[in-house]
Amino acid sequence: MLAFPVMPTPPDDVTVLITSFLEPEHVRRIAAAGAGVRVLYDPQLVAPPRFASDHSGRPGFRRTPDQEARYLGWLAEADVHFDLDAEFAPAFPTLAPRLRWIQATSSGIGPLVRRTGLDRSGVTITNAAGIHAVPLAEHVLLALLYFVKDVPARLREQRAHVWTRHSGRELHGLTATVVGLGAVGLEVARTLRSAGVHVIGIRRSPLTADEANRVDEAATPAHLREILPRSDALVLIAPHTRETEGMIGATELALLPPGAIVVNIARGALIDEGALIDGLQRGHLGGAALDVAAVEPLPADSPLWDLPNVLITPHSAATVARENERLTDLFVENLRRYRAGEPLRNLLKL
Repeated sequence: MLAFPVMPTPPDDVTVLITSFLEPEHVRRIAAAGAGVRVLYDPQLVAPPRFASDHSGRPGFRRTPDQEARYLGWLAEADVHFDLDAEFAPAFPTLAPRLRWIQATSSGIGPLVRRTGLDRSGVTITNAAGIHAVPLAEHVLLALLYFVKDVPARLREQRAHVWTRHSGRELHGLTATVVGLGAVGLEVARTLRSAGVHVIGIRRSPLTADEANRVDEAATPAHLREILPRSDALVLIAPHTRETEGMIGATELALLPPGAIVVNIARGALIDEGALIDGLQRGHLGGAALDVAAVEPLPADSPLWDLPNVLITPHSAATVARENERLTDLFVENLRRYRAGEPLRNLLKL
C-alpha cells in the first residue's frame, strides 16, 4: 500500500482518487504535483492489472466489505478522479458529491459517459485523446504492410517448408483514406505519408493550416462516398457518436476498389460487421485488420476468426508499456491547469 500523509493544506487543496492500477512512480508524481494535492490510492482496492497499462483489471475482482467501505469513503472525499470508475459512475451524484473533474484513461468514452448519466452530471470530463497516437499509427502501418506484402501467404509457405519466389506489391504510392483526423488520425496520416502513401483525411470540422499539411487531401464525411472508389485502404479512427455509428455499410464497402484493405482502430459500431464479413468472404476486400468488434470480446463463433484475410487484435493496439507514463504526464499538466483555473486539455465533446 502507498500512503500519502494528509498535511495542513491551503484553501485551494485538491483530493485526487486514483481508481485503477497505477505504478508507484506515477502515483508519486501526482502526489508531488504541488502543495495541497492529496492522493488517495491503494492498489489493493482496484482490480489487479493483467498486463502493463491495463485499466480494466482482472475480471471478477471484488473488494472485501472493509475494502469496499474504505473505497466508498474515498469516493465521498475526492474532488478529482484519475480514471473513470464505470461501476459507480451512475451513482456519483450521491456517492461522490465533491467530484468536479474526471481524467479518463481512454479516448472513446462518449457512449459510456452517456450511458452512466455523466453527461448530465455537471462533472468536467477529459479524455486521453492523443496519448495512443504513436502505437495506433504504428499498428496501422503494420496492418497495411501485413496485407500489401501478403504476410499470410508467406507464413503458410514457411510452415509448409516451401521456397517459391514471387512478385509482391509496394505500399508506396497507394492511397489511404483516414476517417477521423483527431490527434491519432493526424499521426496515422503522418506515419503513412512518410512511407509514401497518398493520404486523404476525412473530418467534419475545418483543418488548421498545420493539420492540412499532414494530409495530401482533406474532405468532409459528406464526400466520403466520392472518395472511397480510389481508396486502396480505409482507416477508421473516428469516435463512436450518433453520426458515425454504422457509417460504413454494404454500400460504402462496395464502393471500395477490389482488393481494398479496411483497418478499424476506432469502435466496432462504426462498420456493419455483417457487410464486412460478406465483402471479405466474396473476395471483394483484400483484407481487414480489426482491433475492435461490434461485440467484445469477439464471439467464438464469429466467421472473422477463421477468415484468412483478417488480422484480429483484441482491442490492444493502443496499449503499450509507456501508456501510464504518458497518461500521468497529461494528468499532472491538467491538474496544474485545474488548480490555476486554466482550460483543461482534452475536454470531452459529446
